[in-house]
Amino acid sequence: MPNRLAGETSPYLQQHAENPVDWFPWGEEALTLAKREDKPILLSIGYSACHWCHVMAHESFEDAEVAAVMNRLFVNIKVDREERPDLDQIYQSAQQMLTGRAGGWPLTMFLAPDGTPFFGGTYFPKTPRYGLPGFVDLCRRVAEAWRDKRADIAQQNGELLRALASGARTTTPAGEPTAAPLQLAVERAEQSFDARYGGFGGAPKFPHPAELELLLRRHAATDDARCGEMALATLRKMAEGGLYDQLGGGFCRYSVDERWEIPHFEKMLYDNGPLLRLYADAWRISPEPLFRRVAEETAAWVMREMQAPEDGYFSSLDADSEHEEGKFYVWSREEVSRHGTADEVAVLAAHYGLDRPANFGGRHWHFIVAKPLDEVAAALGKPPAECEALLQSGRAKLFAARERRIRPGRDEKILASWNALMIEGMAHAGRVFGRADWLASARRAMDFTRRTLWRDGRLLATCKDGRAHLNAYLDDYAYLLKASLELLQSGFDADLLEFAEALARALLDRFEDAAGGFFFTSHDHEALIHRVKTGHDNATPSGNGVAAFALQRLAHLTGDMRYQASAGRALRLYCPDMERQPGGFATLLMALEESLVPPTLVVLRGPKAQLADWNEKIASRPWPWAIALGLPAEAGALPAVLEKPLREGVNAWVCSGVKCLEPIDDFTCLERVCKSPELL
Repeated sequence: MPNRLAGETSPYLQQHAENPVDWFPWGEEALTLAKREDKPILLSIGYSACHWCHVMAHESFEDAEVAAVMNRLFVNIKVDREERPDLDQIYQSAQQMLTGRAGGWPLTMFLAPDGTPFFGGTYFPKTPRYGLPGFVDLCRRVAEAWRDKRADIAQQNGELLRALASGARTTTPAGEPTAAPLQLAVERAEQSFDARYGGFGGAPKFPHPAELELLLRRHAATDDARCGEMALATLRKMAEGGLYDQLGGGFCRYSVDERWEIPHFEKMLYDNGPLLRLYADAWRISPEPLFRRVAEETAAWVMREMQAPEDGYFSSLDADSEHEEGKFYVWSREEVSRHGTADEVAVLAAHYGLDRPANFGGRHWHFIVAKPLDEVAAALGKPPAECEALLQSGRAKLFAARERRIRPGRDEKILASWNALMIEGMAHAGRVFGRADWLASARRAMDFTRRTLWRDGRLLATCKDGRAHLNAYLDDYAYLLKASLELLQSGFDADLLEFAEALARALLDRFEDAAGGFFFTSHDHEALIHRVKTGHDNATPSGNGVAAFALQRLAHLTGDMRYQASAGRALRLYCPDMERQPGGFATLLMALEESLVPPTLVVLRGPKAQLADWNEKIASRPWPWAIALGLPAEAGALPAVLEKPLREGVNAWVCSGVKCLEPIDDFTCLERVCKSPELL
């Protein structure tokens, strides 16, 4: 019989609905039962695309004997970390405090009935392995400790709660932020930069798009060539490695090696949205065909595989298919030969490394760009154009063959925050490359979000199968505000600007701390053992960083200085953290940068058709961080900052902070000004 997870919206929870474990979703029913029966809680947190979550489920949660032990000793709660990032943040931090080791998924925590954790870890095998205890033995030992060492556990719990509380910055330091953390961030990046393979540090390697964007921004702002080299070299290596899907587009979660060769194969929406934006900006700064191709293929993958019929974006693709990680993506040499002509296979093999030892499991190849196409052409004695044609025809055949394989699972819930990241990425790249279809995709997803997840002035966090629910988090509001401002640049919409202001007001009213910064949960959220407030970037950008960045930009567009003041309080709060460890605060550092030197604002007025031409030319220029709004006569009522007079033809008003130039009616003059902000 299905357990209590069968009625949940989360595909991850639904994956466990047939387990013999008597799972509860997180909620009052489970917590009340634990208190009434004085039973500890076994909390398991994971997500649907997680390989080791599947392994632990197959080994333990699907096993009747293991389930019987769990059901007898604990109240068992299963949580999707993507639907409940509030719980995941708390218990990941607690796990690290309790064990001194980094967390991860699956997260396995044992809690007192009041929700305070007293023991935990990540993956545990059914029987002892990898130096880890067997899960059944562990469960019994934890239950014995709960029974026999209650006083010790109570003391530890009190210490843990105090430690969690002390980790949140709660008072605003005196003094104004300076540019010092920006330079320190560049110096730290140089120290850890991998000059051979790109990226920072060793294996495993993660994309970290916020850090790369910060380096591109510093390159543009200071002409520091080293910043540009670190960012662009990393983007090239990522795109040529196995982190990138060479046949289907899109990026996997991370590389298990330092060369970007073999990924952990899950594909997450939250990686690909920021990376799509980043490759578009890289192309504007250095117009290399590789950057354009990656953007085009990634956008095509998103629209083909990740956009729901109802227009929002799905969350992720699993790492596994047929219970094997990566099986959907890897090839044998025989399979490649079977699907291509001899000439195509010769080019494919040389270009993607099939003429080298197998790089996956000893028998299969995961495609990387092992040899540039011009070198392949020289080695084969063929013209480069012929090799390019052979590569494209061979890729098309392999892609078609791969489409007939059993596909990885897709998590089809639609999350407000992750959708916002992809809306922003798709809108930005669509604007840069002049792709109306990408812009239309982003607008449809934004319309879905406003139609489905925005209710009576507040956001809901998730939707699946027409059911939207869960109180939204800081990231949902902040990311969606930033995405709205990006979409406004691709075509002004007074209703969208009004929506952006509603989001901003909600941020201030529902999340802001009087001491500065924003809590992760709203003031009326469910009371948990700890209320998270952090400025650090994780796999996704810092909600505090995105909020500060977007609020500042909204202040420039509307003239409402409440938004600027709120962003300033957040920056002052986190400035000591940025000064001490800037490498983890790239998103806040970008907000800091714009607080010190406001972005160039270009307000265009004129006939709609002519505005489109100017907007298109602005978008393709290497000024990625200017704000450009084209406002036709029919734009409607505008904030005073944007209410510029209509004149003959197109006129541009260029401002930075409180400094503005006379209107410009010649694009060449506008280009000269935007290339040289010191003219302002």
